[in-house]
Amino acid sequence: MLLDFAMSAILEALLYTSVSRVQQNIPDDFPRFIVPDHENEMELIRELYYLHYVPAGPLATLWDEWLSGSSLLPAVEKDNRMENLRARWSQALSARRMDSEGYVATHQHSSIAHQDGWPFPFWKQGGPGTWGWHFSLQGVPQGWHGTEEKTQEGWELVGGVDKGISDNAWNIELTSPKASVRTPLLTILPDQSPFIQLRWGANGIVSSSSLGETRMDNAQPYLEWTTEDEPEFFADKRFYFAPIAESQGIAYTMIPVYKSPAWKGKITRLGINFDNPQGAKIGIQSLFTQYDTRHNINNQNFIRGCCQYFWWTRDINFLRNNIGRIRLALLYMMDVLGGKSEKCILAPFPGHDGRSGIEITPEGKKIIHSGHGIGNNYWDLLPMGYKDAYATMHYYDSLNYMAQLEQEISSHPEWGIPAGPLKVSSDEIKNHAKEVKDFANKLFWNDRTGRFTCGIDVDGKSYDYGFTFINCEAIYYNFATDKQAKSIMSWLSGDRVVEGDTSQGEDIYHWRFGPRATTKRNIDYYGWFWSGPETIPWGGQVQDGGAVLGFSYHDLASRIKVYGADNAEKRLEEIMEWFGEVQEAGGYREYYKDGKRGTTLQGGGTAGGLGLDHEFFESILVPQIMINGFLGLKPHGDGIEIRPNLPKDWQSLEITRIHLHDLILDIAVTKDTITLKSKGEARLPFFAYLPEGKWKLIQFDTDGKKIKEISLDVVDGEGLSIQPKDDVILHFTR
Repeated sequence: MLLDFAMSAILEALLYTSVSRVQQNIPDDFPRFIVPDHENEMELIRELYYLHYVPAGPLATLWDEWLSGSSLLPAVEKDNRMENLRARWSQALSARRMDSEGYVATHQHSSIAHQDGWPFPFWKQGGPGTWGWHFSLQGVPQGWHGTEEKTQEGWELVGGVDKGISDNAWNIELTSPKASVRTPLLTILPDQSPFIQLRWGANGIVSSSSLGETRMDNAQPYLEWTTEDEPEFFADKRFYFAPIAESQGIAYTMIPVYKSPAWKGKITRLGINFDNPQGAKIGIQSLFTQYDTRHNINNQNFIRGCCQYFWWTRDINFLRNNIGRIRLALLYMMDVLGGKSEKCILAPFPGHDGRSGIEITPEGKKIIHSGHGIGNNYWDLLPMGYKDAYATMHYYDSLNYMAQLEQEISSHPEWGIPAGPLKVSSDEIKNHAKEVKDFANKLFWNDRTGRFTCGIDVDGKSYDYGFTFINCEAIYYNFATDKQAKSIMSWLSGDRVVEGDTSQGEDIYHWRFGPRATTKRNIDYYGWFWSGPETIPWGGQVQDGGAVLGFSYHDLASRIKVYGADNAEKRLEEIMEWFGEVQEAGGYREYYKDGKRGTTLQGGGTAGGLGLDHEFFESILVPQIMINGFLGLKPHGDGIEIRPNLPKDWQSLEITRIHLHDLILDIAVTKDTITLKSKGEARLPFFAYLPEGKWKLIQFDTDGKKIKEISLDVVDGEGLSIQPKDDVILHFTR
């Protein structure tokens, strides 16, 4: 997932280690999976779920889709865990930064990269043409800056007095209006430096209003620069940025100089004019060039995380307060990321051209192309295309999420959710989703290999290294056609061999718990910052023949769709057999200790080929196959959808302690029955969405006495109004 050399910096407070089965102490009110004659397998699934539930909750935007429903589902009342998680998710999603265009920030850990993007690559990882000067690196771990602190020697002050370096900044008193600072001579190449970042504090540039007194000093600070051809500062080489009011700390200002037509040639010096009144004070922590490390999948994850939160909680206040942000996030993808015009997602950010940052000449010489191949998503070493298949699939899925959400809002005017100019109707979203699927699943399909590529670069070249995660997710999100889905699964299952792949047949599942992330050796398609992939053996790196546990979930779900529940259940049995061995050995780290099983684990500061624990929080996805796959549960804003997919040898499946809206549900299903037992009572009208056909609803009291029986004709997509409550068991039977 992330760069192997510095993983210890990631979310250190949340890192956790593997524990043995005996040490888990799973609380009694954690959900149970009950299948007669499969008790050991079900207990292992529960253990796997709880192991990854413990650290789950809101993290970076990257995990908003994967962790929201997975962590909100369990009705763990001990220490008020379930309500605390709801509060944390509501707060985190409501606080996701969104810029004025609608881009949702990544919210990863500190570094010196784009503050709303991924923490690398940063300027020190670039080639010639990047530059930085840090008076303080306070709060940035060494692995995420790679440079050193400097003094103010060589800088020029115009209209200011040097007050020295203290409190993590170079402090300056601006004794004259419109004072400025200017750097020493430097060399910056615009194609390597799309942003200039200024980290600074200020006092007196902008005065806040107060009763009886309002100052109107409208400061308009700007960055200016000189070039090799024009070594003097002139007004035609300026870029204005927003001032900051008196600050208690350091503010990060990112200046998108790539948008200026004058940002060209060889830059030789930078200056900052503060446009200040006399007597203002400035503290500069650092000034440096910055690559554009924004991701093109944040908006998709934010939208789906918000929808999941609402559907699991029916928090109408959250939806009302955030619907404008959710809609703007959608429009950003439609407009800025090309969804509407291109019918796919492209990456318009500088450096995201989909080209590799590594070139191997016919003679075997390696050429590094700095500034090319910056990643767009979780798979951060891979360029993933200018026209991005992975982001497009997630876009398609987020369109379907939004279509459902807007339909629910329209169906429930009593919720009081505002409309306004950002709203796109459910029908319009559905029509757009269809055109995206019809166009893009042809665009990204490789007829020769019978699977999806990862994308197409700015030169029109596509890349296919057997990306199993892309292909399984294509099936899971219904982006693939039925024919494409069968082709993908025949490759993964070994019924069809792709010529030229490094891994074929049974070896695709060499790591047992799931397919390799890629099936073809890749030593030449990476961002320039990952310049020595050939030095790591096949399977020794997560994104080159390694594997990530969490995405076995999409493999299982794809098997249900293409081959049926029996096939998926057999694969799940194999995964649980592996997990049982892991638990008996004392956990992931003990099981794979010293590379004794062919590779090492990535995470917590170690490089490796498998992603299971530490920052691989998405491992919580695998047990969700029981809920979303076999039980077929899908939350709605006004109720619950259940479409069971039981294997033939499962007499029944019961899942307990499901926290949905105001209810704690135990749900049991057989081939022909669905039974709901509730703790709590729905405060608002509650609907059940069942498979189409003739059903009977029989209501029992808690002693098993029949209260009443109703015959039902269920129409697909139409909800049945029901009233779950403590003293009634609802039993649906065909």
